[in-house]
Amino acid sequence: HHHPPSSGSQPPLQPTVEKRARNRPRTAATTTAAMLSSASRAAASPALRRSVASASAASRRAASSAAASLKGDYTVVDHEYDAVVVGAGGAGLRAAMGLSEAGFRTACVSKLFPTRSHTVAAQGGVNAALGNMSEDDWRWHMYDTVKGSDWLGDQDAIHYMCREAPAAVLELESFGLPFSRTEDGKIYQRAFGGQSLDYGKGGQAHRCACAADRTGHAMLHTLYGRSLAFDTTYFIEYFAMDLLMSDDGQCAGVTALNMEDGTVHRIKAKNTVLATGGYGRAYFSCTSAHTCTGDGNSMAMRAGIAHQDPEFVQFHPTGIYGAGCLMTEGCRGEGGILR
Repeated sequence: HHHPPSSGSQPPLQPTVEKRARNRPRTAATTTAAMLSSASRAAASPALRRSVASASAASRRAASSAAASLKGDYTVVDHEYDAVVVGAGGAGLRAAMGLSEAGFRTACVSKLFPTRSHTVAAQGGVNAALGNMSEDDWRWHMYDTVKGSDWLGDQDAIHYMCREAPAAVLELESFGLPFSRTEDGKIYQRAFGGQSLDYGKGGQAHRCACAADRTGHAMLHTLYGRSLAFDTTYFIEYFAMDLLMSDDGQCAGVTALNMEDGTVHRIKAKNTVLATGGYGRAYFSCTSAHTCTGDGNSMAMRAGIAHQDPEFVQFHPTGIYGAGCLMTEGCRGEGGILR
């Protein structure tokens, strides 16, 4: 479009569109913008105004047709299982293994590769009243746990955990977890904070089974290796987005996003297990990984499922603020006192 020469001796204004970079493709939008810009600087002819209007209408039509073609343009893949487990840390892998072993067709969905789950970061060890270092009793362990919670903990759950802990540790050993050993070949147990003998009257307990300072690392790798013996389908690097809920409030599975290609997967299941870990990253200062963001909690919340005891977040009592370091509970087990 060229402007009519003006009545004075000034040269005609050149359209600003000519100043665009040579390698930039000319689109309807850039041409229209250029036209509008030059039109606003000089008295445009009616023909130019008509041309600007028609180009702008054309660009609006193109945008609306592009939006229409994108609407609902997702690849959705349907799956059906007896059970789906969300999360592939220590708890998720063990749940998926147990379900597969019992004959259920099982899927395990994880936003991370299983050995990158946060279980891998645990260092101290796992308490269980094995009695390898001295006489011990799971009831003493239960007393310590209830007392450590200031009598706020769920005592039925604590009862179950402490009673079953020795069998769970021996099961992990049978899976191949390389626990540290005493000289006579038993699982070595170290002193840990908050653990006593004889209901607090017998002094420090040595109850914490460990694999050097990398217990969680050994546990996660052992469980992942063992879990591959079972016929579980792993959806690795799939981000679980929402629970599928029926009209009567029953959970019927999950939806997940394949982070590699953006496809959406609807996983229908008769049983859904959430093993999605903690939400330490809800706090300004914490030592959990940046992946610990409470995805499972938020999925349940959006589905209207009740939460119980959300304030029971694990606070490690000794950290170095700002550095992001923990001082192990073993400090207290060895006699350390915070002053």
